[in-house]
Amino acid sequence: MWNPQSICCAFALLDDNLVLTDLDSDLRVIATNRVAINNKGTGRLTAGRWDPHHNCSAVAVASGNSVSGWDIRSLSQTYCIENSHIMGVKDLDFNPNRPYLLATAGFDCQICFWDTRQTKEKLLSLCHHSHWVFMVKYNLVHDQLLLSCSSDSKVVLSCASSLSSEQLETSQQNGQEESSLADGIVKVYNDHEESVYCCEWSACDPWLFASLSYDGRLVVSRVPRYAKYRVLQI
Repeated sequence: MWNPQSICCAFALLDDNLVLTDLDSDLRVIATNRVAINNKGTGRLTAGRWDPHHNCSAVAVASGNSVSGWDIRSLSQTYCIENSHIMGVKDLDFNPNRPYLLATAGFDCQICFWDTRQTKEKLLSLCHHSHWVFMVKYNLVHDQLLLSCSSDSKVVLSCASSLSSEQLETSQQNGQEESSLADGIVKVYNDHEESVYCCEWSACDPWLFASLSYDGRLVVSRVPRYAKYRVLQI
């Protein structure tokens, strides 16, 4: 996975090793560092992600039911979230706008949210799937919106406004208080018939995303209009 701030740095997961590679301007390898992750016999690494904050100087990796953070400058561990998912961690993603906030997806059907500075207790958990959750992805602009996909053949658009970087605002309408989207399900998409292994937000349209299932079906979907307006507070 390429460093989002540099084309001259990348990492790969090889069994239970985190492999960091530096390249020159011609994309020739000039240095490689391998870090053995102490996973206490839980097996190979299952997911990894660059931390987009602090000049992308850190990486988070998942192994078994734990997630650990690593400083690529000192090659040292900075935090560890143990027993984050009972049956194992499948994916993880950092909030793109709010530092230290991490979402994890697991084989226990849950999406959990963590503060990497205080890892003993999760901040929030969402259980919107009935089987393994393969991927979780933050919206790159409106970080209260998240996508998840699962072997239950569903793609779920969720909201975590309570952990969003965007200021929660309320308005008065007809004498009643109306707020932004509440934490929970925004919409369930049932366009697939097989396990959905991948979901990704559009890089140019924050209201557009795609999902890919086991049978090769690629579906492009949109955030519901009502949810869009609630997020924009209009």
